[in-house]
Amino acid sequence: MAPFFAFLHHLAAFTLVAALVVEFVLLKDELTLRSARKVVVADMILGIAAGIVFLVGLGRVFHFEKGAYYYFHNWAFIAKLSVFVLIAIASIVPTREFLSWRSAVKQGQVPVVEGTRLRSIRLILHLELVGIVIILFCAALMAKGVGTRL
Repeated sequence: MAPFFAFLHHLAAFTLVAALVVEFVLLKDELTLRSARKVVVADMILGIAAGIVFLVGLGRVFHFEKGAYYYFHNWAFIAKLSVFVLIAIASIVPTREFLSWRSAVKQGQVPVVEGTRLRSIRLILHLELVGIVIILFCAALMAKGVGTRL
């Protein structure tokens, strides 16, 4: 069962990254009805994937891997989890924006978004991508046993 949960965790993590990159790329150009629809769908996929990453990750920590004691005594894991939580909090801003687009998109209209607001959203998405790089670095450290205080 542990290998299946490891697979599911990684699949959800890659899906999360892909959805975030799709959002970032789609918001580089002028917003169109088509791109707005894709962003709304990508954000929904991102949210589902993040939930799966978190829940399956908790399952792995508490039931399928080395155990909670091991992980919560590893600074690399604590950093990884902390950055994940910070990304989740930061993603509230873009998600709220994208949810506000749903009614316009359903009516076949391009959402009206100020240029400064769109730039702020792109900055947040960029910072989320940087956070993912930090998470990957922490995961590599953990894989090599770095950070353990046992």
